[in-house]
Amino acid sequence: MYQLQAFTQLRNRATRTAITYLGSLGTTRPNHSRPYANEEVGTRASHSLPFATLNVEDISGSQPAEVHNLVQGNWIRSSSWNTILDPLNGESFIKVAEVQDAELQPFLESMRKCPKHGLHNPFKAPERYLMLGDISTKAAHMLSLPEVSDFFTRLIQRVSPKSYQQALAEVFVTQKFLENFSGDQVRFLARSFGVPGNHLGQQSHGFRWPYGPVAIVTPFNFPLEIPVLQLMGALYMGNKPVLKVDSKVCIVMEQMLRLLHDCGLPLEDVDFLNSDGKTMNKLLLEGKPRMTLFTGSSRVAEKLAGDLKGRIKLEDAGFDWKILGPDVDEVDYIAWVCDQDAYACSGQKCSAQSILFMHENWSKSPLINLMSSLAARRKLDDLTVGPVLTFTTKAMLDHMNKLLQIPGSKLLFGGEPLENHSIPSIYGAIRPTAVFVPLEEILKDENYDLVTTEVFGPFQIVTEYKDNQLPLVLNALERMDANLTAAVVSNDQLFLQEVIGNSVNGTTYAGIRARTTGAPQNHWFGPAGDPRGAGIGTPEAIKLVWSCHREIIYDIGPVSPAWKLPQAT
Repeated sequence: MYQLQAFTQLRNRATRTAITYLGSLGTTRPNHSRPYANEEVGTRASHSLPFATLNVEDISGSQPAEVHNLVQGNWIRSSSWNTILDPLNGESFIKVAEVQDAELQPFLESMRKCPKHGLHNPFKAPERYLMLGDISTKAAHMLSLPEVSDFFTRLIQRVSPKSYQQALAEVFVTQKFLENFSGDQVRFLARSFGVPGNHLGQQSHGFRWPYGPVAIVTPFNFPLEIPVLQLMGALYMGNKPVLKVDSKVCIVMEQMLRLLHDCGLPLEDVDFLNSDGKTMNKLLLEGKPRMTLFTGSSRVAEKLAGDLKGRIKLEDAGFDWKILGPDVDEVDYIAWVCDQDAYACSGQKCSAQSILFMHENWSKSPLINLMSSLAARRKLDDLTVGPVLTFTTKAMLDHMNKLLQIPGSKLLFGGEPLENHSIPSIYGAIRPTAVFVPLEEILKDENYDLVTTEVFGPFQIVTEYKDNQLPLVLNALERMDANLTAAVVSNDQLFLQEVIGNSVNGTTYAGIRARTTGAPQNHWFGPAGDPRGAGIGTPEAIKLVWSCHREIIYDIGPVSPAWKLPQAT
């Protein structure tokens, strides 16, 4: 309740009216002169925010924003620009200076300069723990300011269109995370322990040790929250990261890095690379970071795991399930949560509800009708539904039509393209959609892979089970490869025990208010069942992903005066 109140207060401070910027405003900013490729880029336009190099309202096809790279403490351009299309109107509204293969050398040199014992550790430069705690304090304060939170909220909306409330929630989580690791909390992450030895003068001590040079690769759907939380975790533990964010949204993190620099982060501590996937892969292969964090698709995750010989942590795709138990209650509330889980951010969350297993008792309730009504409220005007950035309209509707070929399947609602919009055809735009597929059909070998294919958009599968079919549901869960989030919606303790005990998802919500989405800063978020699985947001996640265990055994004596040379063994 406290967190909800705090979020509401921040939202109300950030905007007194419902601000939704859809990319159609005019441009008034003067044309500032800019340096040529590979010159240091450090000049700032005259903006009200001290760190910002752009005005969100000015970004347009006639005055595109530019995104630069940061390496060895210098902001630089490159020889090539990648033009990003406005996902709402198709204008070329952002130019990203993407590093080419021949331009990687400064980034490789930067990685090689960092020793494997890191920028700091418990025995080296411990004052950096305090410095990073102070930076977190200042950055958290900055993000709490209405004009700053509003700036990032609207910038997120420009590149990854979602409702103002959803975008602001991302800023809020990031701000609370930074608050959580203010002051002494950074050095507490490196807390050690000691164990008495076998004789006088011997003690063993366990320490959390950095990896040194590391890499972070993050996706488009949370352009602020995911990269900030992982970047700061890497820095807290003493690592030197190179950060690559999906080019479609990297402008958000470029501005956040400038904010962090204003809060005291040394420019040399983080390298920021914009490139295509091929060039980033080359950097990883040649630079050999000692650990890489990848958040994104399972296909790329598996390739990187092989390329990097296992020196990787993954938070990849999630075909996330929700089970409604036999105890029907709070139907209006459950319908609202289902709508939020499946369709908020147009379904573009790795935790989005992909499949709903509904006990037959729920079929007698108005649940599906309520879900249909709630889905129908979503509209492009306020971005409660919007562009899908990794699936085209045709790809999503083709998938739906394949599902509808399965015997007994039917369209519950949606299944149509959005109308009266200017979303470019490289993106998708469909109404929130739900397809019913019978449980017995889902489990057939010829159907299972199709049904459990993740569609990263406003799309979900619904099915129904009877009391004696819970083992079939559990079998369906056992066969799933992705084990990120899940929800067991029931207050029946024996039912909860049965489902939780026979499943593995790393972030599982249980109880009548259970959901699949929501990655706040106050609990672990990440998959389970995979030794490569990464977490985010908590001390446990940071220590797991961004540090390793080092044991130091002190054995200082004295040697007993009665010691004699023993027999050879």
